[in-house]
Amino acid sequence: MVRQPGAFRIVDKLQKLGEDIDAGSLRYHRKRVLVSKEFTFDAAHHLHAYEGKCKNLHGHTYKVVFGISGKPDEVGITVDFGEIKNIWKTAIEPFLDHRYLNETLPPMNTTAENMVVWLYEQMEHALSEQQAFIEQETRTEFVRLYETPTSYAEVRREWMVNE
Repeated sequence: MVRQPGAFRIVDKLQKLGEDIDAGSLRYHRKRVLVSKEFTFDAAHHLHAYEGKCKNLHGHTYKVVFGISGKPDEVGITVDFGEIKNIWKTAIEPFLDHRYLNETLPPMNTTAENMVVWLYEQMEHALSEQQAFIEQETRTEFVRLYETPTSYAEVRREWMVNE
């Protein structure tokens, strides 16, 4: 039964699986859905072949946003936010947080434009290694890397696979 919005009330009965809803109803649809998760990290870097303040060693509190899509599993979850966090914590963050990026990332100028592509590649690689993600057709749709609160670089799936 669907209840209409109205005045505040406390639920009469907590819904129980197998009694009030069957397992086959947990997945409402089979459409592709995008979920996003963001993380922050603090790191230092400097830019090569650049005439400006960023040629000197300096740091940022970066924010990265991952947009990941897939088809919901049998309980209606596309990608568990905890799984995205686990990938971040084990496969990506150790190279970034409180690090000197020129030393921990592959040889490149550590611009936001270069780093966002590296982040995309790391997430795609991690998603391709887990059978559940393969079955749900999970993929990275975009990555946005904020170097400051008002400046970011972004990469999108269509740019990565079509170029």
